[in-house]
Amino acid sequence: MKKLFYLLACGVLLIAACNNANKNSAHEGTGVGNGKTIDAGQAGLAFEEKVHNFGEIQEGEKVEYSFKFTNTGTSPLVIEDAISSCGCTVPEWPKAPIKPGQSGYMKVIFDSRGKSGYTEKEISVKINNDDGYVLGPKIQCNIVAK
Repeated sequence: MKKLFYLLACGVLLIAACNNANKNSAHEGTGVGNGKTIDAGQAGLAFEEKVHNFGEIQEGEKVEYSFKFTNTGTSPLVIEDAISSCGCTVPEWPKAPIKPGQSGYMKVIFDSRGKSGYTEKEISVKINNDDGYVLGPKIQCNIVAK
């Protein structure tokens, strides 16, 4: 039963990832995640670094990294939500608006308890513009069992 649930969950995540990848390509030139400017009157979000690799960590270890981002739009940026594909990865972001041209940090905390091998987790971010959820930063690591 666990295997069936796991396969079903993986399938749903795969479909969601494919849909997000297609949506992300629609953001080409819109300022979401790529640092380009967007239509007047909207907020934009660009991460300075899209991927952080923790390298090798021990199973059970909690690691965190803060991704710097900038509002590339012309209106204040509000991060409305940020989610991960799994509860082991928790994003934290500023709740106050970020003015155009200013920067902030999104902290991502990863708990490797119960995990092993190569792991990659991506954050989806929703900001106050018309794009909905977009692909944000990603963390990677290789978890060594105790």
